[in-house]
Amino acid sequence: MTSTARRWVGRAAALAVLGVAAAAPTAAGAPAPVAAWAPLARAATVVDVAGPRSDGTFVVATAGRLAVLTPDGTVSPFARGAGGYATRLGTEAYLALTPDQPVDGADCAFHQDDVYALEPAGRPGVVVVDPQGRARRAVNLPRGDVPNGIVYDAVGAFGHRLLVTARAKRGTAVFAINCDGQVHAITTTGPRVEGGLAVAPATFGPYAGDLIAPDELSGRIIAFDAHGGSRTVAVSGLPTGGDVGVESAGFVPPGFGPAWIALLADRRTPGNPHPGSDQVLRLAGGALLAGGARPGDLVVATEGGAQTVAVSCAATCTVQHVADGPTATHAEGHVVFAATP
Repeated sequence: MTSTARRWVGRAAALAVLGVAAAAPTAAGAPAPVAAWAPLARAATVVDVAGPRSDGTFVVATAGRLAVLTPDGTVSPFARGAGGYATRLGTEAYLALTPDQPVDGADCAFHQDDVYALEPAGRPGVVVVDPQGRARRAVNLPRGDVPNGIVYDAVGAFGHRLLVTARAKRGTAVFAINCDGQVHAITTTGPRVEGGLAVAPATFGPYAGDLIAPDELSGRIIAFDAHGGSRTVAVSGLPTGGDVGVESAGFVPPGFGPAWIALLADRRTPGNPHPGSDQVLRLAGGALLAGGARPGDLVVATEGGAQTVAVSCAATCTVQHVADGPTATHAEGHVVFAATP
């Protein structure tokens, strides 16, 4: 064993003690640490995590219903019973959370801690659930479209609207939805995308304010602007294919530090090469920072194995492998972040 190899093995052992997996050495011979996703809480057929809410908790889409998750891993039922929320088991009812925010050019506002959930079953649309757990259908979407992504535009480039992607007849449709239920199609012919969506902050180079979405088949990360144009931000460099490629996304927030965490849904999918665990996975902030992610970076994880990259954009964009999940992981929905108590 060479001296370089001995240093590599020693580094790997030290990182294992810290809960960080070690990446292969770089061309210069210096290995970069890769963070490791690990189970936080069990949630049946979990497909997404949204938040944090104003009280620091998260909302989880689990087994066709909703639950509240605390950062320490406690799961409690939410929006159950008469007037509550339910969708068909097996749907990918991804979630978005809204703040108190007026919509540009509309005589209405979104409300703090309302949860918006895709409704892919039956008539496609979006359901809203208020903080008291009362659910109602917010909007209907065109028949035949299959909604497959949702996010709230907290940046404002889309007028502080709710954004939804859907598989449409001629490509991907992107809808901007007002607080009063009005729906505007930004495009109906966009490139293929699916999964966790995010809106880029002002620090994300030429894609600031754009809607960012992954494509598992090509490994591309796509940006949509408010006029319906689209560009490739980067290619992930990770494995591609259905139920394999990039699926989940989220921007590392300002102030992110070692005491923070990232969360990701890992849905059990029997018979799949990545069968999942029905867990919400947790990634320690210190480990993610050690892997090279920084505030303002886009974090994107694959559906198969939660292989995770951080994308940093200034004049140009760079991609760095920062984390991996257990090989069996079947990741869904968004990557979300919060400071721990």
